Amino acid sequence: MAASKKYESRLTESVVSEGGLQEWTAEIIRRASAKKIVVSKSQGGFASEAEAQTWAEKELAVFLELNERNKIKSRNKKRD
Repeated sequence: MAASKKYESRLTESVVSEGGLQEWTAEIIRRASAKKIVVSKSQGGFASEAEAQTWAEKELAVFLELNERNKIKSRNKKRD
């Protein structure tokens, strides 16, 4: 996974019921400014941390790819 200052993944754990069942939520977060963080995409209901981490890494790669593609398109637009 490529390192990015703007996009990161975050995993959170929550207890679903009194029986102690745990559920994981994965979020793709974007740093909008030095103090503000925005959740760009989120999905919950993962049974394990590994499943949530796998989803987050896959989605983060998609976000980074789209970000790079948008930068290239923006540069090409400025040239025209």
